[in-house]
This record gives sequence, structure tokens and C-alpha cells, in this order.
Amino acid sequence: MSRYAPSSSMSYSFGPGPITFAVKWIIILNVGAFLVTTFLPELIGYFGLTPRLVVTRGWIWQLATYMFLHAGALHLLFNMLGIWMFGVELERRWGTQFFIRYYAVSGIGGGLTFLLISLLPFAAVAPTYVTPAVGASGALFGLLLAFAIYYPERPILLLLVWVPAKIFVMIYGGLALLNTFQPSRGVADAAHLGGMIFGYLYLKGGSGLQAEIKYRYLKWKMNRLRRKFDVYSGGRSNPNDRLH
Repeated sequence: MSRYAPSSSMSYSFGPGPITFAVKWIIILNVGAFLVTTFLPELIGYFGLTPRLVVTRGWIWQLATYMFLHAGALHLLFNMLGIWMFGVELERRWGTQFFIRYYAVSGIGGGLTFLLISLLPFAAVAPTYVTPAVGASGALFGLLLAFAIYYPERPILLLLVWVPAKIFVMIYGGLALLNTFQPSRGVADAAHLGGMIFGYLYLKGGSGLQAEIKYRYLKWKMNRLRRKFDVYSGGRSNPNDRLH
């Protein structure tokens, strides 16, 4: 992504810019949990999401704790990279409190979807009932959906081809739906699908609209202040007489 300075010089930057508060702590918590479970792998059994344990023992905390655990370094790396790439702009837009709520709803919703799918009487999903699911992918897919809603034309690299965010999410959402009912391939596709579904429902349930109205109001207020500044500084005859 390139950024242009007012002068003829040009500078380049990668990614969404400086990391935001919630995204930073989500990454710290995930990395910390990964280091702990590397030395104490038995904790995966207590905090990873195993539907059988939730149903038979009532270990409902697993619906939330599973999204802070990962199966390996690459699994962790790609999830954290995605959360940084898509989460930073959303947190700036929504504010930290709403971002945390949305992240939690998407992640827990992904876990709940994984649990419900595992209870269906299909041979393809039967192994998921006793297999622990880990990873922040459910919450990440919720962030992907929100990003595509707010920035539908933003290009995202997919297999060496740049595609609009809305197409990117349609492809990944379709794959998640298709793979959910296929024989297990070691990926919790149901959690990915659930993160998108619950994220969408949360945004359309009123809270997302409230955040959008707040954002639009602040943007309108800032534009109004800029216009007042232009008047007091002698009009808009010189576009360089602006505060940046």
C-alpha cells in the first residue's frame, strides 16, 4: 500500500499502520497461550473445544478458551497476521469496546457452531464430536466478513491475484460451508462459518448500526470543523494552508 506525501516524494508502508490496543493484547494473549501449551500440552484437553466434554461434563468455558490456543507455530502466525491486517482498521473505526465485543461474539459463535454441527447425525461430522478444536480462525473469519462489509472494494491478495474484499469473503465463506459437511481434513470449517454467521447477525442486530452512526457523526463533525477553520484562515484559495 502506497501513501503519497504533499510534496513530490513518495513513501511506502505495509499493512494497516500502527497496531491498536485490543489487537495488540489479542496477539499477546494468543502468543502467551501458545508458549504455555508448548510446555504443558495437556492443557489443550481442558481449554480446547471438545464438543463431547461440553455436552457430557458441562465444560462450557471451552467455547471461549479454544480461540486462544493453536496447533502449531504456522497456525498461530497466519491467524495473528490476519487479525492484525483486518482487525486494526476495524478497531479504529468501531472503537476498542465494540471491537472486543464483536471479536468475542464471532469467536464464541464459531465455537457454538462447531459444537452444534458435531451433534448432527452425519458420518462426515461424527469425528468432530471427540476432536479438540483450537484456533482464532472463527473470530478471524468474523473480522473478514466485517472488513468486506465496510471496505467491499479493498483488494486482497488471493493465490497471486488481487480480488475485492467482498469476493474474497464470498470465496472463503463458500469453501467453509462446503467443507463443513465433508470428511474431516484437520480444519474446523464449521467454526469459520459460524464466525461469519454470528458476526453478521451481530452487526445487523443494532449494535453495528449504532457504531456506524457514531462514526458518521464524528466524521461529519470533523468536516464541519475543517470548514470553519478554512473560513477563519481566509478561505480555500490555497490548499496547502491546511493542518494535517
